[in-house]
Amino acid sequence: MSLLEMKGIKKNFGAVQALKGVDFQIEEGQVIGLLGDNGAGKSTLIKIIAGYYHQDDGVIKWEGKEIFCRTPAESRQMGIEVVYQDLALVNLLSVWRNFFLGREIETKKGIFKFLDKKKMIDISRKALQGLGIEIPNVNSAVAFLSGGQRQTIAVGRGVYFGAKLLVLDEPTAAVSLREVEAILQLIEEVSKRGIAVIFVAHNIYHVHRVAERFVILEQGIKVADVKKSDGYSAEDIMDIMLGRKQVK
Repeated sequence: MSLLEMKGIKKNFGAVQALKGVDFQIEEGQVIGLLGDNGAGKSTLIKIIAGYYHQDDGVIKWEGKEIFCRTPAESRQMGIEVVYQDLALVNLLSVWRNFFLGREIETKKGIFKFLDKKKMIDISRKALQGLGIEIPNVNSAVAFLSGGQRQTIAVGRGVYFGAKLLVLDEPTAAVSLREVEAILQLIEEVSKRGIAVIFVAHNIYHVHRVAERFVILEQGIKVADVKKSDGYSAEDIMDIMLGRKQVK
């Protein structure tokens, strides 16, 4: 049984048909590369998964049960975490405050409630370390961290709060080569824990390293859904995207 299954998904924005009957499915622990040029429909598809958009037609099933119009909060409660390029982190807040943003732990003293700062600092530090994420000081403001470190914080937050599916939107864009390696290793670690990952990217070589399947969209149509185990190299995937190779 698939963790997430989408059939015949259509989405229009006025006269523009962003998705034209797209099928998509992913299983637990699977890493799928979602690929395509700008305007292919990738962003629309992941926003439907996240509950920001609602499909105009088509069926979505989560853990075998059909799901209907959701909000982002409802999708998150189900176990769907999306890490967008802007990361939804607050630069002026510390790492631990960002880690628990919107999910703060409180302690009660009499009729008053206070943030349990010590507990949140301890949990965020251990949770990040448990994933092999090196953040020297969780009290540091996010503004002083690199792009790669911010990505790992956002992923670590999703894993700690029980994500079953992580959607990563261009996680290796605008980061150093060393940080790309750290992010790819983190995706591999997350997958080993049984968490499914949708890796949205333009860099075929980054995706090919960790993904086992590749779904390619073009102008709202799924033009390919292939497995690395069937012998598809990064160059083959690039040729399919550029129309130089047809899927058998």
